[in-house]
Amino acid sequence: MRLLLDTQVLLWALAAPERLPKPVQAELAVAEVYFSAASIWEIALHRSAGRLAFDAVTIVAAAEETRFTAVAVSVRHVTATAPLVERHRDPFDRLLLAQALTEPLVLLTNDANLAAHGHPVRLLSSRLS
Repeated sequence: MRLLLDTQVLLWALAAPERLPKPVQAELAVAEVYFSAASIWEIALHRSAGRLAFDAVTIVAAAEETRFTAVAVSVRHVTATAPLVERHRDPFDRLLLAQALTEPLVLLTNDANLAAHGHPVRLLSSRLS
């Protein structure tokens, strides 16, 4: 399984893995796990606004140490966001979804609104799929 972690799930996986259901923790230990440059940008923006204690550099280092693989943002990803504008208001969610669609990856999220898209999005739960 090739999983792309949304920003919240990435932070939990690295800083508070106990917040993830045990089966998901086990899955992350064996899956190909990816994180997006868009998530790092989102973390940097939240940090600069004082809404997040984590800094982007620390998160990247922790993700790489955990053997998660970075996914750069490409022109192909950006253009794939166009049809998603009406359905998903958050630009970071649209970009993560576009990356999952184009790579292809399964986007693991805790956001029910994003999960409503259906495949390739999977709502964080204790079940493996």
